[in-house]
Amino acid sequence: MKSFTIALIGNPNVGKSAIFNELTGANAHVGNWPGVTVEKKEGKFTYLDTEINVVDLPGIYSLSADSIDERIARDYIVKQKPDLVVCIVDSTNLVRNLYLFVLLKELGAKTLLVLNMIDLIENKLEIDDVKLSQSLKTRVIKTSATKKIGIGNLKEAIFDELHHANEELFIDYGSDIERSIEKIKNLLANLDLPYNKRFAAIKLLEQDPVIIEELKKLQKDSIIENALLEINSLEKIYTDLQTEIIEKRYALIEGIVKNTTKHLVSIEDRLTLSDKIDKVVTNRYLGIPIFAIAMLIVFEATFKLGGFFADYIEQFFGWFGGTIAQYIHNPILQSFVNDGLIGGVGTVIVFLPNILILFLFLSFLEDVGYMARAAFVMDKLMHSIGLPGRAFIPLILGFGCNVPAIMATRTIADEKDRLLTILINPFISCTARLPIYVLLTGIFFKDKHPALIIFSLYALGIIVAILSAKLFRSTIPKLKGKVSFLIMELPIYRLPTLKAVLLHSWERTREFLKKAGTIILFGVILVWLLSSLPFGVKYASEQSYVGVLGKFFAPILSPTGFGFWQAAVALIFGLLAKETVVGTMGTLFGGEDKLSSALPQLMSPLSAYAFMVMSLLYIPCLATIGVIYRETNSLKWTAFSVFYSLIVGWLSAFLIYQIGSIF
Repeated sequence: MKSFTIALIGNPNVGKSAIFNELTGANAHVGNWPGVTVEKKEGKFTYLDTEINVVDLPGIYSLSADSIDERIARDYIVKQKPDLVVCIVDSTNLVRNLYLFVLLKELGAKTLLVLNMIDLIENKLEIDDVKLSQSLKTRVIKTSATKKIGIGNLKEAIFDELHHANEELFIDYGSDIERSIEKIKNLLANLDLPYNKRFAAIKLLEQDPVIIEELKKLQKDSIIENALLEINSLEKIYTDLQTEIIEKRYALIEGIVKNTTKHLVSIEDRLTLSDKIDKVVTNRYLGIPIFAIAMLIVFEATFKLGGFFADYIEQFFGWFGGTIAQYIHNPILQSFVNDGLIGGVGTVIVFLPNILILFLFLSFLEDVGYMARAAFVMDKLMHSIGLPGRAFIPLILGFGCNVPAIMATRTIADEKDRLLTILINPFISCTARLPIYVLLTGIFFKDKHPALIIFSLYALGIIVAILSAKLFRSTIPKLKGKVSFLIMELPIYRLPTLKAVLLHSWERTREFLKKAGTIILFGVILVWLLSSLPFGVKYASEQSYVGVLGKFFAPILSPTGFGFWQAAVALIFGLLAKETVVGTMGTLFGGEDKLSSALPQLMSPLSAYAFMVMSLLYIPCLATIGVIYRETNSLKWTAFSVFYSLIVGWLSAFLIYQIGSIF
């Protein structure tokens, strides 16, 4: 069987992942690109006895070297040389999307152009795909991944193009620039570079750092110097050479789009539903309140709906524990099953419905296009306090999990902004903390606006992140400097399919279940073991190993209102995974049902809230610490993040408890 490799590329929000899923089905796996923590998705499908491997490249806007994503995509195409690059574009915004395609042709890649979301322009815009194909020197296929339109044609086109020669697309930059390109091309002629020589020459005029670095490695500084002389010469003609090159590309694109498309509605009628909604949700005065209300509704639903299902799961574990106890007569094994497994892991699993419902809401808001607007409306506020607007996107992702959120900072080009965003991201409340909130609000604030309590914790995390950014920006020399502006795409609103929302939610919830079966299980077994040793002491007593450990750290927590040793143990084991805080308490007290009677004897509502604040802000989990180290490649910044968050967590809990005790 013959085998080929193709790469999918496109701007963010063009439906690239949806097309990848339609092409590969269940034959996909996720890993990391070599040397970085950027997710690498690969899959395959078979067509006419030919195996076609599919690599999903990161969503990017250009092939410059400004971000890790762009470098990965460009290096893969240049060095791995896939047999075909399938460029997916949004049919509703051809001019902007085709810029990346033109760069691919300039790079010399063999291409296939996919006009996705074709259903959204029906009766609004007519695209002559034959003329477009002739103009861009590539085959053009129309699809709608969400409606499963054109997927069969796409597979056929991929197969056909794999067996056809590539056609070059020439962009005329004008006589002056073309003369300089030819001069640099001649200098590069005998060099063994992985790049198309014309592409490399143009990129040298754009002062591309990666190509300059490669020439330095080859000890060809003379070529770099000649390129600089050409740049100096051209800048006497053009005010901004890089802008001139970009404008020439867009001039070609706009001319092609004008000649191959026909608008079927007037300019007034083109004001889409998305435009009308955006007039409200991105309004300078209403935008932030609408975002706050949306989040409050999400937390209210998460608590109320999740609590309904959680009660049944709790009853099941209570019944299951009682049933198992009848058949296990060995007291040690009975304690392990009831106190360790059911009391620990079961206490965490009880909150599975809350987490699933939160992910359902977040997936819906993300897929419908609202989360991009949330970043947009927060940009001005964040910029005013020294935080880049683009950082809000990883911060929003942090509501799900801080690990992929920190990985998402790779889209931030400025290194100072990227490091700053990594350092503040752990303060954003991930879903791993949700079981702690739901447990304690259910016990102490059940009839006192529990959703508002949870909302306040999420809001506090954002506030602490923002204030920390302001502090770091003004006091740490490496992080000082101008704040980069936010330039982002606002995708059109579209109603996501139920399958897509459920799939995204399940993928995230599955990670929670994996942790419940691995890290959390390991944690609660370790807690149970330390609670049972040395032999002869009462289970989970102060004389057990875990009791000794807790009593050692408990005095440090006394000023914060939760100075009992079980709280200290829970926070220590919470470093494995934040859900383990709840699992540890369940193990120590004998299950979730016993916590509701035991904790009110040890905590007040005020100290319970302080404990939740400590859980929110103190040291991030081991997985987050690990990704901070991998992304910064610095033990110094990793240690700084750990100690700073510990101090902030303790101080915040201390201030809340001490000030609250006055009233």
